Amino acid sequence: MSRVKAELMDEAAVNRALTRIAHEIIERNDGSENVCLVGIRRRGVPLARRIAERIESIENREVPVGELDIMLYRDDLTKIADMPKVNKTRVPFPVSDKRIVIVDDVLYTGRTARAAIEAIFAMGRPAMIQLAILVDRGHRELPIRADYVGKNIPTSRSEVIAVKLPEFDNETSVQILTVD
Repeated sequence: MSRVKAELMDEAAVNRALTRIAHEIIERNDGSENVCLVGIRRRGVPLARRIAERIESIENREVPVGELDIMLYRDDLTKIADMPKVNKTRVPFPVSDKRIVIVDDVLYTGRTARAAIEAIFAMGRPAMIQLAILVDRGHRELPIRADYVGKNIPTSRSEVIAVKLPEFDNETSVQILTVD
């Protein structure tokens, strides 16, 4: 059983964070040319689309967005299920020689990001891979860090960060939950 401990970001705060991340991506990459966003399924995908919309409104240039299912690249695959459900990866552009920005909702142990990097390399050799995260909660198990962070939220291991998006939850917010 879990209960809401606090709401950490409301819709306005999430939107501000995504706008800031879009500006940082443009600045670090000297514009948006050759930049492609790849959202990690589930919540990373709509976040990537929102960031791409903001970049397009700033740069007047469309940024390609892909969807990445990392299930087959997870290091805990055998612990999840005998027959894990694999969703479709949709990356409608070549990744070779592109600046790929992987987008996800929460960075925790770093294992999801590592799996995403492996999945990208299975498609080609990008010029660069960057990581954009809405919430960094700490507790890394791998030497992974985000290049773009919406908000750093120190947590205990007994807490859970819940990112809510309209596509799945009919609202936009970030909450910290305590697990009983």
